[in-house]
Amino acid sequence: MRWAGQRVDAEAPGTLPGLGSIAGLVRSVTTPEFQGITFHEVLARSALNSVPGTALPFNWTVNPYRGCSHACRYCFARPTHQYLELDAGRDFDQQIVVKTNVADVLRRELARPSWRREQVALGTNTDPYQRAEGRYRLMPGIIEALAGSGTPLSILTKGTLLRRDLGLLSAASAEVSVGIGLSLALGDEDLRRRLEPGVPSVRGRLELIRAIREAGLACGVMVAPVLPWLTDSTEQLDQLMSDLSAAGATGVTPLLLHLRPGVKEWFMQWLAHDHPNLVGRYTSLYAHGSNASPSYRKSFDQKLRPLLSKHGFARPSTHRTHPVNGMHRAEPSQEPLF
Repeated sequence: MRWAGQRVDAEAPGTLPGLGSIAGLVRSVTTPEFQGITFHEVLARSALNSVPGTALPFNWTVNPYRGCSHACRYCFARPTHQYLELDAGRDFDQQIVVKTNVADVLRRELARPSWRREQVALGTNTDPYQRAEGRYRLMPGIIEALAGSGTPLSILTKGTLLRRDLGLLSAASAEVSVGIGLSLALGDEDLRRRLEPGVPSVRGRLELIRAIREAGLACGVMVAPVLPWLTDSTEQLDQLMSDLSAAGATGVTPLLLHLRPGVKEWFMQWLAHDHPNLVGRYTSLYAHGSNASPSYRKSFDQKLRPLLSKHGFARPSTHRTHPVNGMHRAEPSQEPLF
């Protein structure tokens, strides 16, 4: 068969673009089920990634994949692909690095006497439940390794594939703290298809929230990013929060679009194609950095507070000190590549 050598268990040397040949460690795989996507399978040298001093509620992460087929135009993690000498645009969407041995490496690291069982976060860079997870099934081994070692964990995802592992996560929650967050910011399905074409439907993610709650687990929602003049009207936010409340979301964190260098160019290219009338307004709004202007952020806060209260999601602050576009944050690229 033409594709017989492309099975997950097939062995073949390969080349990872920009890194040269790593004989016996890396191969590149294409399959008819994932048209346009190349998987670069690597043997990871480490699994736990330390991210101290970032003002985040965790110091450790695990990222089984680099790059993300969700293809969100605004994804904060895009520039991390440049460390692989790949671009932050289509390469990020289509050249997916897969750490095939990540669960085994993680078990060894968690067994070290020095491991202090601090919280480990998944979904901080790219989505652990992107489509590749359906092929490689790395998350069950990761969850089992963390829970089995007594290590608390959190997951942030847009992927409805998480439903597959709800039984495993529910069992893990009896042993350790398990936090689950879902990213859902676009209630308009047509806009979702154009802006985040690889992400599951709005309806599918609302149903996933219900399934998570039925499994006895809490589910917070990142309404991120909120897009100025596209998804930021009172009516749009009111409807989205109503839907999230009806689905059983246990908390909501709305965050405005953050456009760091490397992301801004890719997003603005999309904006010029789909909404050319907004290019000038966005250029002015983000003229002085990655965040929207202070005056806009203040106006947004004033609009948001009564909506959070109306739907039972009120909390002291509507912003965090770190930018998030549907993920915790793209962590510093100090993670070993393999």
